[in-house]
Amino acid sequence: MFCRILPIFVLVASCFAAYTPDEVLTLPGIPAGAPPFKQYSGYLNATGDKQFHYWFVESQSNPAQDPVVLWLNGGPGCSSLDGYLEELGPFHVNNDGATLYLNEYSWNKQANVIFLESPAGVGFSYSPSGDIKTNDDKVAEDNFQALKNFFVKFPEYLNNTFYLTGESYGGIYIPTLAVKILNGNTSIKMEGFAIGNGLLNITSNVNSAVYYAYYHSIFDQDVWNDLQTYCCQDGVCNFFQPTDQQCKDASDVANSFISSSGINTYSIYQDCAGGIPTQLKRYQFDLRSALGIHYKIPDRGSVAKGGANVSLSSTHYASHGFMTPKEVNAGCSNSTAVTTYLSRDDVRLALHIPVTVQPWQVCSDTVAANYTMQYQTVKPQIQAMLTKYRGLFYNGDTDLVCNFLSAQWFVKDLHQAEKTPRRPWRVGSQVAGFVHDFLNVTVATVKGSGHFVPQLKPAQAYYMITQFLNNQPL
Repeated sequence: MFCRILPIFVLVASCFAAYTPDEVLTLPGIPAGAPPFKQYSGYLNATGDKQFHYWFVESQSNPAQDPVVLWLNGGPGCSSLDGYLEELGPFHVNNDGATLYLNEYSWNKQANVIFLESPAGVGFSYSPSGDIKTNDDKVAEDNFQALKNFFVKFPEYLNNTFYLTGESYGGIYIPTLAVKILNGNTSIKMEGFAIGNGLLNITSNVNSAVYYAYYHSIFDQDVWNDLQTYCCQDGVCNFFQPTDQQCKDASDVANSFISSSGINTYSIYQDCAGGIPTQLKRYQFDLRSALGIHYKIPDRGSVAKGGANVSLSSTHYASHGFMTPKEVNAGCSNSTAVTTYLSRDDVRLALHIPVTVQPWQVCSDTVAANYTMQYQTVKPQIQAMLTKYRGLFYNGDTDLVCNFLSAQWFVKDLHQAEKTPRRPWRVGSQVAGFVHDFLNVTVATVKGSGHFVPQLKPAQAYYMITQFLNNQPL
């Protein structure tokens, strides 16, 4: 149906500038002197009765010519509005939870950016029937339908180039959606994708995390020796779902240092906000999906597919100075201000959120409990994408959850021809990281950044994404 009616919308595109009913005319707490770009917030039709909330900000430069970028946060179950209000959006929330400040490095300085809350039940997205049980394939189809609906509302942007971007479990969301676009006979002018600290291959992500932890002094030589003895053969190690009991025991000890010692695994050299937290939230989502580690928590679902479960006793945790599973840190990130802001009635009204829609949370336990992870790797999807699209994989090099080694291993396994050898890249007079260019894909590190690169290294992230959108090397 979309393909048949689309030409009509294209013909009448010149009759209107945008989907006016969704325009955000006032935004509480907006700073004085805010740039005069337009933004829109409303709902896009996914499959069935599902309504996906979007927040779209036009480019501050040249909306008619600049690319359209879709941003997806991960989880699964975490909101992309966190990406807007804490990472790459034009406004961020002050600690008071009431006022906003300008983000100097907002990606909408050079691009039109869509922040999509997916799947149903995440953020302000919902299903009137209450059906939020889903999986990777269903989310890909939902995202595809929502994206097509976006271009029905905003047909003038079909003439712009289009890019998929996101982070963390976006490593699954983006390739599965891109294949839909690739095979969907649409008029979307997709040219590329950028994935930050993405989950791309669960096995290599778990294996590389153990290497990363050892070489960053998180556990010691004795544990490493046990891992080498029981989990490695002929120089090849496997710490993911070990069948050998001695390997499993050694892996459990390594995982307890990784997940339960109280370090900030999102950014290992940063302290936890407010000290070591005592409640699980965003962190547990990434442990579940990226490292295959999960805990028995009240009202939490089990993992459909994952790695070794941490099953050490409370006595073991206490004797080694670890927190028990219920005390494990929440990722050391603090989303209180954003949650407070998006919980305000005047903000919800400005964003056109119905009063019947659930309160906003940075991550939804309910969605996570009803989510089935289907893919151990997205290599086939990425290989299909690289026949037509350009790709960028970037990783903050202090993130353990989705670490840079896993991304580099993944790209090497694609067997792309090398364009330029690995080299440092710079922002101004400083080294910003290292980059390796292949035929259709680039893999880069961001020096000193953790999991949330646009938040922790905004200048470097902005330079990196603008270079990529302009098809220029770092």
